[in-house]
Amino acid sequence: MSRRSFACFALGLLAALPVAHAGGTKVKPSVLVTLAQLKEGALPHQVIAYGTVGPSSASRKTIMAPVSAVVDTVYVRLGEAVSRGAPLVRLAPSPQTAAAYAQARSAMAVARHLLASTRKLVAEHLATAQQLADAKKSLADARAQLRAFQSLGASGSNVVRAPFAAIVTLLAASPGAIVTQGSPLLDLAARRGLVLTVGVVPVQAGEINAGDKARVTLIGAGRSVGGRVVLRGDMAVSGSGLVPVEIALPPGKFMPGEMGEAAITTRKVRGYVVPHAAILVNSSGATYVVQAVGQVAHEVRVRILDSQGDRNVIAGPLIARAPLVLTGNHQLSNGMRIRLADPGAHGARR
Repeated sequence: MSRRSFACFALGLLAALPVAHAGGTKVKPSVLVTLAQLKEGALPHQVIAYGTVGPSSASRKTIMAPVSAVVDTVYVRLGEAVSRGAPLVRLAPSPQTAAAYAQARSAMAVARHLLASTRKLVAEHLATAQQLADAKKSLADARAQLRAFQSLGASGSNVVRAPFAAIVTLLAASPGAIVTQGSPLLDLAARRGLVLTVGVVPVQAGEINAGDKARVTLIGAGRSVGGRVVLRGDMAVSGSGLVPVEIALPPGKFMPGEMGEAAITTRKVRGYVVPHAAILVNSSGATYVVQAVGQVAHEVRVRILDSQGDRNVIAGPLIARAPLVLTGNHQLSNGMRIRLADPGAHGARR
């Protein structure tokens, strides 16, 4: 204990000791205190969780190879922001695709020649109407097949473009690689669809609902922004045992991969709102506060319903009009007289 702390402690003891007057009479001990008005109110009940900024499931898109192809050029890099219509990857037909396209063109030419021949035979009554219909169908099928290849870029180099403004979150393609139809080339995340995905223990997750407000603070930064719960999972993730919760973020404030803390407000807790300094703990571990009733200390057992910062919501058989003792309360016991550090303070006398 420092010299200053010991001096303050000694002064507190002296203030509590009986004082003998010249006539030999003893004055009851008293303690110098400060008071505060007891007020009813509410504090938001918050669930604190931590997670990572990333795209929501609804804002992600995987770009896949439309046909078997060779990756000719990659125009973007991992983490790059691209605008709508920006070139992403240029694909050249693979040998297999080129061969299939050539076969489709050949089938188209054969179908045209067959249709022309069948029409001449029908005119000479050497072919039936059914044969003419079959020739027309063969040409239609060949044309559809050829157009499908052309639309997929099988006729030559094909540039894959961004379908919306996004951030490249995964790059699986590299120049020179041969990719099959349906192979992932890269992943995009809409820049306006970022969320903070946090993990919450199941007991607390049951309190959270879609639409709950939240304050999100970046780890290592002082700024915070408002968010909103858009998704609360209904099962714990294997391994972590936590329930995933997604919080929508305002656009332009965060980047994918950043770590953040979320304070999710689930409800309001009502009671008497008091400073933390007003709450004491007795030798049995029970919490209590001291009220000033007619300048006499009155101990009251209380329950702490919730807390936020240096404020607490409490409940108990409190006297609503009696002020609360803030400083000097640890020196008081039931029935001790109190002296006011500021006798003119509001709520000092009851």
